[in-house]
Amino acid sequence: MDPRISVIQGDITRQTCDAIVNAANTSLLGGGGVDGAIHRAAGPDLLAECRTLHGCDTGKAKITGGYRLPASYVIHTPGPIWRGGENGEPDLLASCYRSCLALAAEKGCKTVCFPSISTGVYHFPLAQAAAIAIREIRAFLAEHPLPEQVTMVCFDAKTKAAYDKALAER
Repeated sequence: MDPRISVIQGDITRQTCDAIVNAANTSLLGGGGVDGAIHRAAGPDLLAECRTLHGCDTGKAKITGGYRLPASYVIHTPGPIWRGGENGEPDLLASCYRSCLALAAEKGCKTVCFPSISTGVYHFPLAQAAAIAIREIRAFLAEHPLPEQVTMVCFDAKTKAAYDKALAER
């Protein structure tokens, strides 16, 4: 097991941590799923700040304040839309995790919470997404002192089971 990585089932908007990651769309102006939930919980100031960022490319990340969330920051990353896996989707998803972790470390974040990026309306296969996420988080943590703790916050039991399985594998 990795003491710096944990997997829980819950609501990411209720996690007390330094940064939560938003599985955003490229506009950064809110959407459905976790993106909409984060924008609703953070309040209108989040959208106002996101407007100043002028979007974000898939696989990259941008950071804002957390506003009404119990997190200091929101790190927004647009994940790839699954189009069969032959269009760079695995590499783009891996880049999402690396970009978010690098921004978190740069801002001095000790605790970061991630949702399952791209596995909702973007239809990335869950087991493959979980394996990529855990691999990238492990690799980053092996090379960096921050963040000290990364938590995968899974919306439902099926998602949590996939991340638990990926975490148990070497």
